[in-house]
Amino acid sequence: MSGFRPIIIAALLFIIILFVGISGYMLIEGWPFLDALYMTVITLSTVGYGVPYSLSPAGKEFTVILILVGVGTVLYLFGSIAQVMFEGRLKLLLGRKAMEKKISALKNHYIICGYGRIGQYVCKQLQEHKVPFVIIERDSQLLQEVEEHGFLYIQEDATKEEALVKAGAKNALGLITVVGSDADNVYIILTARGLNPSLKIISRAAEEGAVKKMFRAGANTVISPYEIGARKIVQTITHPLVTDFIELTVHRGIELQMEEIPIGKEAKIKDVSLKESGLRQKFDVIVIAIRKASGEMIFNPSPQTTISCGDILIVLGKPDKLIELESVMDSHSVCLP
Repeated sequence: MSGFRPIIIAALLFIIILFVGISGYMLIEGWPFLDALYMTVITLSTVGYGVPYSLSPAGKEFTVILILVGVGTVLYLFGSIAQVMFEGRLKLLLGRKAMEKKISALKNHYIICGYGRIGQYVCKQLQEHKVPFVIIERDSQLLQEVEEHGFLYIQEDATKEEALVKAGAKNALGLITVVGSDADNVYIILTARGLNPSLKIISRAAEEGAVKKMFRAGANTVISPYEIGARKIVQTITHPLVTDFIELTVHRGIELQMEEIPIGKEAKIKDVSLKESGLRQKFDVIVIAIRKASGEMIFNPSPQTTISCGDILIVLGKPDKLIELESVMDSHSVCLP
């Protein structure tokens, strides 16, 4: 609001001068309101049209004063409007340029196509987990909320290849497409897969028949919110204690949390068996499964299972212990083949 203060002040001064001019001509010259208004306007605007009546000496003196005071006010008013418009446009352009620079510098990030109800929740969760992401959304109203949160975004149609290129699809780690149309999601998957064959693509499917099409298009994971919701309702009825346990550990993370811990090249615990690693004793965690570097998934691994570089441990434990374990396992480095 402070940026519009000069305009408000200038507008109030202009209204006052306009009122004074009309009143002056009506009192000094005895003109009717419309003629006094006409004379005041052409005087302040300096357009040079003819006066409706001849001016008396007092009227001429009043006109000179009105020009000296009023024209300056009018120029100040239009100058203030131009300044605010220019600064606002400049600020918008600079902000857009700065955001484009940040987006172009992103690597190993996620692209979120669509900022609807699911997209909003996805972005919130990614922000909480400090995962870098950029949003592609074309709806201006939705983008107002995006700006309030300070998220990086591109106002484009996500089905267009240039939008995915601007979002850094070639350097991204993954793409999540949750736009409203299954057909658009399929098209986005096809386009993104063509730009980056190694991209991890997760898609939302509304119709059951769209799931197979999305997998064929190149999606790694397809999620049907309706199917998941129905399954959870049934599990709540048939296995209430299991459902409560999963809700507490995975979704709410009150006491326990399930996490993926990659084994990096400088991991302090590697090339040893689970029994020899002492993970349970040192970090009070439970190893639920191990995904080997080869892609094999071992559920409920035995104590003799070896932990190797490139493996990913799926563990259950307290958040602070998981952070400590992640640092010991050098989770942010990559094992070379």
